[in-house]
Amino acid sequence: MASTIYPDLNLRELRLLQALLQQRSITRAAQTMETTQPQVSKVLARLRRQFSDPLFVRQGQAMHPTPKALGLADRLRVLLAAADGLRTEETEFVPASSDRQFSLLLTDVGMVHFLPPLIARIAMLAPDIKIRSVPFDARQFEYRLESGEADLAFGAFPKAARYLRRQRLYFDGYVSVVRKRHPRARKCQSLAGFMAERHILVTGSETGHAAHRAAHRVLASTIAASNVMLRVPSFIAGAIVAAETDGVATLPANLARRLAGPLGLVTFDPPVALPRIEIAQFWHERYHRDVGHRWLRNLTFGLFAGRDR
Repeated sequence: MASTIYPDLNLRELRLLQALLQQRSITRAAQTMETTQPQVSKVLARLRRQFSDPLFVRQGQAMHPTPKALGLADRLRVLLAAADGLRTEETEFVPASSDRQFSLLLTDVGMVHFLPPLIARIAMLAPDIKIRSVPFDARQFEYRLESGEADLAFGAFPKAARYLRRQRLYFDGYVSVVRKRHPRARKCQSLAGFMAERHILVTGSETGHAAHRAAHRVLASTIAASNVMLRVPSFIAGAIVAAETDGVATLPANLARRLAGPLGLVTFDPPVALPRIEIAQFWHERYHRDVGHRWLRNLTFGLFAGRDR
């Protein structure tokens, strides 16, 4: 069977199969591979003939892999990593003269917290290096690192795949914020005052802040539904609304303290116990020994490690 199948397969088709395994959707796989849905369907039909297996079975809107497809997943990952490794050479990396571009996976919180100090440091050390920020989507997080679409991801991803490399940077807690001229700024720091206020709750989602859902559950179960003035999926939007209303927003501490000055906010420790979040940087094994990649990881670790809140 192998002699008739594998000579007819190419890396592009195998990458598309990997994208389907990651995305479980023809539409999202087409977006990831920057092609069309009809082209994905055409290649999938060819792969089904080659492997004598349907590979994916549609249930509702999702494409569920067959046992055959699941059995191919690990071998496929190794094969594609080896193929990429053929093009990777251990060369000297001189930051000051490099014009390399690095892509970073960041949530909205990450963009505010990580990018300003990182860009400032790179401008000093390596002015021709370019940084590209890739919008974070937890459904594509691992694939984007695996495929090379992103070099590093920053954030709290406790369920990240074990094959990804990770390095802890710091633990982040939560603080609450109100506008400086809030009429009850002092009273809302007590439990009774906090419970009596109108709140802006930031909801966690699979596309960005899944790690926040534990804190959201605590707040949502503590604060009366009648005292929730707004639910919003963005911490930054929550902070802006708090700055222009009498609402109380509870945000990751590092973000809140960065936004407090520009937005005119007062921060205080919420009188409710909330879980802390472990923030780490993540990358794929195939780039672990790349000298430029290693330089970037060391730079970000030096900038951000140990900033516990």
